[in-house]
Amino acid sequence: MFSDGGSVLIQRGILIGLFKTFKKRITMKNQEKTDIKTITNFDGINGKFGEYGGSFVPPVLAGKLLHLYEVFEKNKNDSSFEQEFAYYLKHFVGRPSPLYYAHRLSKHIGSKIYLKREDLNHTGSHKINNTIGQILLAKRMGATEIVAETGAGQHGVATATAAALFGMKCKIFMGARDAERQKMNVSRIRLLGAELVLTNLGRGTLKDAVDAALGYYIEHPNVFYLLGSQVGPHPYPTMVGYFQSVIGREAKKQFIEREGRLPDNLLACIGGGSNAIGLFNDFLKDHEVAIHAAEGGGSGAILGETAATLSLGKPGVFQGTYSYALTDENGEVYPTQSIAAGLDYPGVSPQHALLKDAKRAEYHLITDNEAIEAFKLLSHLEGIIPAVESSHAIALAQKILKNKPEQISIINLSGRGDKDVERDLMT
Repeated sequence: MFSDGGSVLIQRGILIGLFKTFKKRITMKNQEKTDIKTITNFDGINGKFGEYGGSFVPPVLAGKLLHLYEVFEKNKNDSSFEQEFAYYLKHFVGRPSPLYYAHRLSKHIGSKIYLKREDLNHTGSHKINNTIGQILLAKRMGATEIVAETGAGQHGVATATAAALFGMKCKIFMGARDAERQKMNVSRIRLLGAELVLTNLGRGTLKDAVDAALGYYIEHPNVFYLLGSQVGPHPYPTMVGYFQSVIGREAKKQFIEREGRLPDNLLACIGGGSNAIGLFNDFLKDHEVAIHAAEGGGSGAILGETAATLSLGKPGVFQGTYSYALTDENGEVYPTQSIAAGLDYPGVSPQHALLKDAKRAEYHLITDNEAIEAFKLLSHLEGIIPAVESSHAIALAQKILKNKPEQISIINLSGRGDKDVERDLMT
């Protein structure tokens, strides 16, 4: 059983060891790399995004994940499931979220900017879109217990909320360091009736929470693991991307109604990648739309002091999928650092890995200091307090949109900053 949220055997023998276990297999894979120039479809096919993705898991999970994929494929094409999902998005989450013209921010930067207001969703972020979708699957599978990981606490809150809505037992794993810097969300998770399990493994951040949750899932395969980001083994990247795609569908429709054309740029922050792909997905074939994502850069481009996986990482197997990761030549994961708990993660979505290689999206390192300044800027200019994660996208806008009045852009404001107000960000 567990000590500090995860067993040593699982941590070192299965999860951390996955990279080394499949190193030979990946070497063979690299000899048959996808020709990036031929890619026209950026959607996953059977869990693969070009050469990325797949499922690298112990046998105890392989059949479970295959069954989950089959249930997902069946239900996403079931009109009754789609109607139920749409019902809860509208009447419980509060969708569609507004597309707001940020006139003072636009004037300050010198370029016209709209904010996709995911911060106005019930629970305060984009995370609820995915938790509602997955918990409806769990209900149809007859699940009675939900397990999830959380970093900034937003996914933990959204999962606990969905579990309370449907009367399911819920267990949330969170790194001890993240719990300390996101105290408000810790209280919200417990108030909603979920059991919060803190882990001191590693540095006590999102990676360690995922390790602990996967460990619990391995030892209790009858629970439903509600993964929060577009990471992990197949089918999670496909499922999470699907449930978050409502963001981009709405944004495209709203933008065309307002401007009569497509935007010039899309911007979002990125840790695992769920809010970013949620906005980007509906625009991937619109090549006149430039796509940009802001990574948690921490102290800068220094391995061990950053979480900028796509800027500084390399391909490898990490936590059940093949994607970019911040690892050394031996496959050991570097420690990460970001002021944003939701971005403080050494892996990334396999779909974003493909978008990077195909040059369909650009990924930028934003430092802690740049994010803090953007946190204050949006609060002062628009009366909107963003999550420190979302502040990275505002900081990126200041860098790449400065004095471009002819361009019109959408920034995905993935979450609100109530959780960050009591932190020491204002000095």
